[in-house]
Amino acid sequence: MEQTERERPAERGWTVRAGGREDFPAVVEVVGEALLASDEREVSRERLAPLLAEDGYGRLLLAVEADRAGRGEPSGDERAVGDGRVIGSVNAFSFRMAVPGGIRPVAGVTGVGVWPTRRRQGVLTALMRRQLADIRDRGENLAALWASEGAIYGRFGYALANSEYRSSIRVEHARLRPDAPRDPGLSTELVRASGARADLERVHATVASVQTGRLQRSPAFWDAALRDTPDTREGRSSLKAVVVSGADGPRGYALYRTLRKGEDGNRASLHVEEITATSPAAWTALYEHLFTRDLVARVDFASVAQDDPLQYLLTDPTRLATTFDDALWLRLVDVPAALAERSYAAPVDVVLEVADRHAPWNAGRWHLRADRSGAACEATVAAPDLSLDVSRLGAAHLGGNALTGYLRTGLLTEHTPGAVNLLDTALSRPEAPFCDQDF
Repeated sequence: MEQTERERPAERGWTVRAGGREDFPAVVEVVGEALLASDEREVSRERLAPLLAEDGYGRLLLAVEADRAGRGEPSGDERAVGDGRVIGSVNAFSFRMAVPGGIRPVAGVTGVGVWPTRRRQGVLTALMRRQLADIRDRGENLAALWASEGAIYGRFGYALANSEYRSSIRVEHARLRPDAPRDPGLSTELVRASGARADLERVHATVASVQTGRLQRSPAFWDAALRDTPDTREGRSSLKAVVVSGADGPRGYALYRTLRKGEDGNRASLHVEEITATSPAAWTALYEHLFTRDLVARVDFASVAQDDPLQYLLTDPTRLATTFDDALWLRLVDVPAALAERSYAAPVDVVLEVADRHAPWNAGRWHLRADRSGAACEATVAAPDLSLDVSRLGAAHLGGNALTGYLRTGLLTEHTPGAVNLLDTALSRPEAPFCDQDF
């Protein structure tokens, strides 16, 4: 039986262990250096500590080596801890995410970094393997992350699970269709974001309960989302909230800042950090507010879904400039459990042969049987219908990507003709997945 990183003795002068609050200063330095942070605020204790405190720092893992003072390494800096020097770290948040089939626990991987002179020595591999085992022990079948460099995480079984975009439009071209849904009973109010928090939380909770990929937002993450200080403004205005409400309460909101300088002289740009709604008419009301602000030349949207409503509501959607942005990476930590807890759009009966280098409990053959009433996934010795790496399942799990592309490029093997098409049909979702929460 293969030894785990938790059992294997240190072979290179470093070990992996659980961390705690007292290790956080060392972690800030390591992660900041690994990410080439130009300003400590990017990984600051002040910004991250309240978020990590929700989990009591209990998910922090460290790679620690014996103090190398006198051997070319600086001594006495913040990487020093009681039993040596921190050379790498990984962490995770305990989230709940909307996936096909309902709200499920998911590990939000964060704080990944290795000290530059300790790269290519197996540190990150040891940390990631230990973390996967810990995530499984917690009963979380999925892990998700935002990748600073995508090539890193594909090696560990993660894959892009959705597509998200930045978009921009000049207001003279931002005309909505005459048949866009409008409700004269809705009201629109503009306030400081902090003063609308209760309404924002209510709308977000409603949307996050049904839109695949959304995370339930905790109080600490709401504090971070509404943080309004000079460093978060980046020269722009204070954070505003426009809230659309009906007789039953708030139905949508947009969080935005304005910047009154640049190529348009005295005219401003409007930067939307978040926008969401619970009804079609509320979407229309939000866009009409944004596009009719006086002195605004351009509206920028920081992050939108692949099927964002604006592209359908504009009279000329070709005027909307859209560029690909970061997207969420997903990994199946426990393959049979993750597949069994998911819902399916059509019946499927397939044997999957899964390869997984870093979570050996997933490697093997799994018989997936599912229809709209439920699913089961069990180990089997039957011949496989298709063979694939665990990362391919992560890419398709939220329903935003098809396995067919991997088949066409030879990145999975179909043993039974038509098996991939049947599985794609079962995994599909009518709306694109979207995650509006950085972590």
